Amino acid sequence: MHSKVVIIGSGPAAHTAAVYLARAELKPVLYEGMLANGIAAGGQLTTTTDVENYPGFPDGIGGQELMEAMRAQSERFGTVIVTETVAKVDLSKRPFKYWLEDAEDAEPDTADALIIATGASARRLNLPGEDVYWQSGISACAVCDGAVPIFRNKPLAVIGGGDSAAEEAIFLTKYGSGVTVLVRKDKLRASNIMAKRLIAHPKVKILYNTVAIEGKGDGKLLQSLAIKNLVTGEVSELPANGLFYAVGHDPATALFKEQIETDEEGYIITTPGTSYTNVKGVFAAGDVQDKRYRQAITSAGMSASFAQVNYNYNF
Repeated sequence: MHSKVVIIGSGPAAHTAAVYLARAELKPVLYEGMLANGIAAGGQLTTTTDVENYPGFPDGIGGQELMEAMRAQSERFGTVIVTETVAKVDLSKRPFKYWLEDAEDAEPDTADALIIATGASARRLNLPGEDVYWQSGISACAVCDGAVPIFRNKPLAVIGGGDSAAEEAIFLTKYGSGVTVLVRKDKLRASNIMAKRLIAHPKVKILYNTVAIEGKGDGKLLQSLAIKNLVTGEVSELPANGLFYAVGHDPATALFKEQIETDEEGYIITTPGTSYTNVKGVFAAGDVQDKRYRQAITSAGMSASFAQVNYNYNF
């Protein structure tokens, strides 16, 4: 099969591109994957319960429900959605070649243009109790989840020592009764200005040389953490109705390794203000190239900008 434009991904960036391109009669084909990178079609939002910061939903909307609506909109305008995983690509020349999982020995399909919207996944720590309390007290996005009622005026905890951890901890002070930051080492990795803000905040407590070893609760909601001091070996219990990981994300770029320019963390590098990569005809949008905002609305916005600019692109 040959297509004018192929989209790899299934989140807000992928479906926004699909809507714009389909309405421009470019007949996009979107590969949403079959549990690609261990995440269901729809991306990280499918692991989120209530989304309250996406415009247009004053009462909030479930993450799965939001992604189902985006998918339906893509299909409405004529996007061909394929629930298969792209396992291999060749970006050396146009038309670009790609192979599906379990069909890598077959003849490849081809596309004149390729949009990479494969997203990223938050690193998890696989603590005992994590599976039980994921999205019921444990989260990897303070901006997404910090304002939900279960965290209001409750003790919260953040794991991490970098700028992201500092930013998330300070953000959470708006909602929690207090925020404890667990830092594995004996000092923060955050920039000086962020470290100073964190240390000076009256609602923040920092525990150095400390790790969480278990999430505990009543089986429905997180209530506390078992923590360990790495210097003394002492194990204690920390009241916490919310635990937020701030230990980084992994962009889903292994498929394109050594074929496209990425930074040291694996995020695809694009020309500032655009979705252009270093390979002509290949574009990237969403969390796969954005390590700063990582929000559904910014992913959609970036993708809309790409599609608008490229309405008349000679695919």
